[in-house]
Amino acid sequence: MGVTEDAVRDICTDAVFERGRRYLADGRIREIHRVDSTVTAVVSGSRQYDVRVNLVADGFTPWCDCPYDGPGTCKHIVAVLCRCIDDPPADDGDRLDAALDDADADDLRAFLRGELASNTALRERFLARAGEPTSRSVDELRTAIDRRFDETNPEYHVVFEPIDVTRWFDLANEYREQGQYASAATVYRALVESLDDNMVRVDGAYDHFSRAFNQALDGYVGCVATANRDAEVVTDAVAFLEERGTSGTPLLAEHFEKAAVELREKANEQSCE
Repeated sequence: MGVTEDAVRDICTDAVFERGRRYLADGRIREIHRVDSTVTAVVSGSRQYDVRVNLVADGFTPWCDCPYDGPGTCKHIVAVLCRCIDDPPADDGDRLDAALDDADADDLRAFLRGELASNTALRERFLARAGEPTSRSVDELRTAIDRRFDETNPEYHVVFEPIDVTRWFDLANEYREQGQYASAATVYRALVESLDDNMVRVDGAYDHFSRAFNQALDGYVGCVATANRDAEVVTDAVAFLEERGTSGTPLLAEHFEKAAVELREKANEQSCE
């Protein structure tokens, strides 16, 4: 799986590595599960923190909902990765495959339909995988993302800890993989708008929110440029970026300006092909 001490040290500071090792030795990992290369865990700190890593991805694509805002990854992620070096959890992938192989097709369909009916995030990803374009507007998607900010600290306007917006990045990625670039751009724009407007509330985990914003902005530019040879659509997208550069969070203005220039250049390159 490629999990070595050197690989873990590459994504954290020496001090954090030692703290993560101490957390592992102290038995702070309360739950840990693996399916294929994806490991999910619960690590006990000042509260219970959810951790997710991919053991074969470059840098392990780690996620933790703790408020760590220092360089590299946090001690909770390090503890989980170190556990995977010393004592990797059993892989439930084969068990899952066996259960799927043995399942009755009608029962499986009924179960899946029931889950899709009650789980909006799963339903969206399923429809995207099936090649269906999004039926939701930027405003609708953005409202759902904004709700994550409101729910994180309902008594105060300030947000101290990371917010997991992986659901929307996964959805956008699913659309991209199916060639639905316009739908992916819709999701990315919702993320860009929400992260831009809510950045004034952030008072911690700045690296987390900055990475999410830049990922969403890059995704939006890439998908608009790929999906549209319609000059008017690209012009509208550039206007959106330029407007955000002047009206949005001042800290992000330069990012919007650079994105507008990049989108123009990409559109010009395509028009010359």
